[in-house]
Amino acid sequence: GWQVSMKSGSLSYILPCNRLPVQLMSQVRVYTSNGQKKDLGSEDTNGSARGETLHKVETGRQDTTNAGQKQSSPKQPIQVKVKAVLKKREYGPKYTQNNFITGVRAINEFCLKSSDLDQLRKIKRRSPHDDTETFTVYLRSDVEAKSLEVWGSPEALARERKRRKEAEIKYRENLFRNQRLLWEYKEFFGNTKPRSSTAAMFFKGPGKVVMVAICINGLNFFFKLLAWVYTGSASMFSEAIHSLADTCNQALLALGISQSARTPDPSHPYGFTNMRYIASLISGVGIFMMGAGLSWYHGIMGLLHPHPVESLLWAYCILAGSLVSEGATLLVAINEIRRSARAKGLSFYQYVVQSRDPSTNVVLLEDAAAVLSVAVAATCMGLTSVTGNPYYDSVGSLGVGTLLGTVSAFLIYTNTEALLGRSIEPEQLQRLTELLESDPVVRAIHDVKATDMGMSKVRFKAEVDFDGRVVTRSYLEKQDIEQLLQEIQQVKTLEELEAFMLKHGENIIDMLGAEVDRLEKDLKQRNPDVRHVDLEIL
Repeated sequence: GWQVSMKSGSLSYILPCNRLPVQLMSQVRVYTSNGQKKDLGSEDTNGSARGETLHKVETGRQDTTNAGQKQSSPKQPIQVKVKAVLKKREYGPKYTQNNFITGVRAINEFCLKSSDLDQLRKIKRRSPHDDTETFTVYLRSDVEAKSLEVWGSPEALARERKRRKEAEIKYRENLFRNQRLLWEYKEFFGNTKPRSSTAAMFFKGPGKVVMVAICINGLNFFFKLLAWVYTGSASMFSEAIHSLADTCNQALLALGISQSARTPDPSHPYGFTNMRYIASLISGVGIFMMGAGLSWYHGIMGLLHPHPVESLLWAYCILAGSLVSEGATLLVAINEIRRSARAKGLSFYQYVVQSRDPSTNVVLLEDAAAVLSVAVAATCMGLTSVTGNPYYDSVGSLGVGTLLGTVSAFLIYTNTEALLGRSIEPEQLQRLTELLESDPVVRAIHDVKATDMGMSKVRFKAEVDFDGRVVTRSYLEKQDIEQLLQEIQQVKTLEELEAFMLKHGENIIDMLGAEVDRLEKDLKQRNPDVRHVDLEIL
């Protein structure tokens, strides 16, 4: 006696006892005359389960009917609970008309004037920047309509955009030409402006170390070259090539230091800090090719074609002076690394191995290799002078080349590791993680990554599971609860309920964004090395 029909995507059950149609939308509970309730299942229950349920209800109905015939008590009506569901809304392209756009983008992208925006609707939104609390935005649909009103058609707007793009390119070309002329003018008449911050970098810290090394190694190369021309010693030639390689490489380091001070631009949003590592990497390759390669070549040629060595007195004097100058530069580099390592709480060895300051590391290793190579060259030249055998001098050239190759390999390895993006120390990462987990608004964090971008700059990334109850409570604490209660009591229809939830739901999302900004600000304040924070909401 059961009838099942399909109507508008839902099931309608018609009970034969009283012909009462029941609309099933989520879940139906049937109360029998004896007070027991039976769950008829949901819409998406499979057919077999529904059949068994219907069979049980029918059996119960027959039993109730038989019992009702025996007893003259009246039947109790069937009670049904129906769940109201809000109609699902399909969001199409029209919904994007609610998107916002800033005034700067509206002027640049739609070729408008600031006076054109005065007539449009203005909306105050939460600012993602720390220095401003709110900022004004406009509806994108209003801006598009205003641009069509101003320019008449999309084709006219496209032509204006093309014209402005060409004018911008021409302006940049003229700007570059004017900067070039200004530079030539300063070179001719002199620059009376105060020293720039980039130039000041070479009078302290790593810049000072590099400039001292350039001056000393340049003088060493000149005097070693004169000694090689006078004596013809292979070891002295290797020393001259070594000093030349050091001078060129340190000039490259100076270029890297100056480039790393450039401010970030749209093409390089994270800045140019890695230029120091790139310059150090190229320097390591240069040491290997120019220093080690030429020293090996000259040593092998000396073994294959030995020739007598002239008086080595001047060579010894130049080597002694080179030892003193290289040792002085080495002491400057050691003191700078000790000071920097003490400021970072690291040991001298950790600071060098981790390549915290690539420019100073190159100077340190090059000068250390220079001091050792001077000792090797002096020893081999002394053996040649005592024994008269030129092979010792050639072996000294090979020893200097091997020493330079070892330094080059170390520089290439450490700078490559830094450029690949290595993680920070586990202790520092643990401190950042504990800071996030101790915040009441955070339930859990996942996929934590902290990358050392070089020069004490850290980029932190984490997926954060926020506690919605705490975020909502933070929002409610800033609201007038009595007024909010009155708004709730005035809700009578589904449309009013939807409007109420949309209003406060959007405000809660803004509150969640404010919590993300607060966490990022706390991470940067308590850990100055953290420059970029990316928190993803789960």
